[in-house]
Amino acid sequence: MIQLRKYQNNIAIQAAYKLVAFGCCYLSMECRTGKTITALSAADNFDAQSVLFITKLKAIPSIKADYEALKPVSFQLDVINYESAHKAKGKYDLVIIDEAHSLGAYPKPSKRTQEIKTICEGLPVLYLSGTPSPESYSQLYHQFWVCDSSPWKEYKTFYKWAKVYVNVKQKKVNGYFINDYSHADKAKIDRDTKDLFISYSQEQAGFEVNINEHILSVPMNECTGKYISSLRDNLMVEIYGNAILGDTPAKLLTKLHQLSSGTVIAENGLHLTFDKSKAEFVRKQFSGKKVALFYVYQSEAELLQSVFQNWTDSPEVFQLSTDKVFISQVRRAREGVRLDTADALIFFNLEFSFLSYEQGRNRLVSKERTVPADVYFLCSDCGIESKILEAVHGKQDFTLSWFNKKAR
Repeated sequence: MIQLRKYQNNIAIQAAYKLVAFGCCYLSMECRTGKTITALSAADNFDAQSVLFITKLKAIPSIKADYEALKPVSFQLDVINYESAHKAKGKYDLVIIDEAHSLGAYPKPSKRTQEIKTICEGLPVLYLSGTPSPESYSQLYHQFWVCDSSPWKEYKTFYKWAKVYVNVKQKKVNGYFINDYSHADKAKIDRDTKDLFISYSQEQAGFEVNINEHILSVPMNECTGKYISSLRDNLMVEIYGNAILGDTPAKLLTKLHQLSSGTVIAENGLHLTFDKSKAEFVRKQFSGKKVALFYVYQSEAELLQSVFQNWTDSPEVFQLSTDKVFISQVRRAREGVRLDTADALIFFNLEFSFLSYEQGRNRLVSKERTVPADVYFLCSDCGIESKILEAVHGKQDFTLSWFNKKAR
């Protein structure tokens, strides 16, 4: 049976109290501080009998393992991923929502958020996230909206809530002005939610491991630079007889992003690999090391899997292995996955998302790790990755407007 750390036990007791008192509670605990085991213990303290745990697909095995290790006496647990949440038909008396920030889209709720709201009707909700509002405090509205005990239940829609809590501005997107709802009133929101949050940092938990970031410039084949220049200048390029178009600003940005790492998806749907420089660079530079690799596009996955044939996309298999290479799309593995037995984590390519950068790099961190966590970002010498890294280092997403200002 697992023994909780003192801070985890204290938080679990506090969370159970808040669930009784307020109908919901938000555990804002940083990556690797033990949100899952703390939440399960809180459910036990709450005297729940049947609990639904909604999470990301790759996190399910880890959550089930924590449940078996905790051996709670009070409740049965169903664990389901977000995409299958609508299939949950059990009768529950508590819902735990992992990585709850994924419900934070605004001004309209996502389909996922609407489905979760239906599931949570009449039930207490325990939210988990290391980053509850990574880009804007406006992301909190729909997270609490799924619970009948939301502190803002009097505001039936985001728009009504925004009239009170958001300084609505205008921004230009593709030549049109639209409402920008991202400037929420932090002081007002904190006042309404302060009793619902329990926050805990890695520093408070006694983590001593630092994340060391390394930016590696990779010399690409001459053709890669020519393809990028041609697409940028002419809005089209032909590779192996296949057309690649950048006929809209968003498409141009996506195709330049793909080309930067030596692969691209052509107009006819073919996945083309024309430059293996990045993958070969990793193979040579990290020979003898246990590495985890994050990619963005499926064509990159195919390239990496061809170069590293001893690959796995299972975090559990990787953690126990001595020679496996972990290869996963960053968005699938940035949350709820532990990779702390790796010598290095390598971003083969970068998403445009600050959240993917921030959460992805934390996969190496744990209380048990005693050596620095080395995270590497591969930037081709002719691509746009360095500009993306510049944006996420500034805690911003890499957007079309950023691209137009910085990357041309």
